[in-house]
Amino acid sequence: MIDLHVHSNASDGTFSPSELVYLAKKEGILALAITDHDTISGLKEGYKTALEENLPFLCGVEISVKIDGPGHFHLLGYFLTPELNELEEVLTKLKIARNERNIKMIEKLRSLKIDITLEELMKNVKGEIGRPHIAKLLVKKGVVKTFEEAFEKYLKKGAPAYVPKALLSPEEAIKIILKAKGVPVMAHPFTLNLPPLKLKNYLLKLKEVGLQGVEAYYPEHTPQYTKFLIECAQELGLLVTGGSDFHGENKPHLFLGKGKNNLKIPFECFTQLLKILEKL
Repeated sequence: MIDLHVHSNASDGTFSPSELVYLAKKEGILALAITDHDTISGLKEGYKTALEENLPFLCGVEISVKIDGPGHFHLLGYFLTPELNELEEVLTKLKIARNERNIKMIEKLRSLKIDITLEELMKNVKGEIGRPHIAKLLVKKGVVKTFEEAFEKYLKKGAPAYVPKALLSPEEAIKIILKAKGVPVMAHPFTLNLPPLKLKNYLLKLKEVGLQGVEAYYPEHTPQYTKFLIECAQELGLLVTGGSDFHGENKPHLFLGKGKNNLKIPFECFTQLLKILEKL
């Protein structure tokens, strides 16, 4: 098993980067990449622990980008080293915008007569604050019964407390990853909500500005959709990657390296990615 899409508590996962490495070793994972949302703050710890544990490891990030239409687009970036100063500067600016977004969401919830403060939210969070943390606090305070209800009722796009993210364009995000000597890969394409032909054409358009891969192996992808993505990648000359999108307790139905027990990601996905990175 390998897993090239994993989140730590540096973003919205519940395991520290070191704990992810230890869990990967325990579960027999042969290669791991930590790909936190819009931050690389956990990579140095994960990289160091992976070296100590002799676990093949890639540094990664998952950047939310703008897209027209009802879906959403995340871009994965993979790197050999956690020393990514220019990328960190861009992500720091996005972090400031996210903090402002959190304040606005709290204000919206308070306008709905929900007794919640940024201070109590920060007390319950070790890493970056995001909507999952707000959802957990709403459950803890008894405002809603479940994590899912918090999103459905208050936090999802179009809900009363939703505030849009400050986002880069796909082209901007791809160029930033390339500039940092990384490999840009489209994450979980099903979330773009594009029909197959439009998705294929979009992949071609993004390849022309530097996209190098597509995440075909993913828990929510059917075997037929995975096959379609692999065929697209072969035809367009793109890498194929895969991952569980493991978040620990925040997504308890997903298991490291296994997803919903439906993932079998070929080791070749890691070796092909590594081969390109070593040439950069």
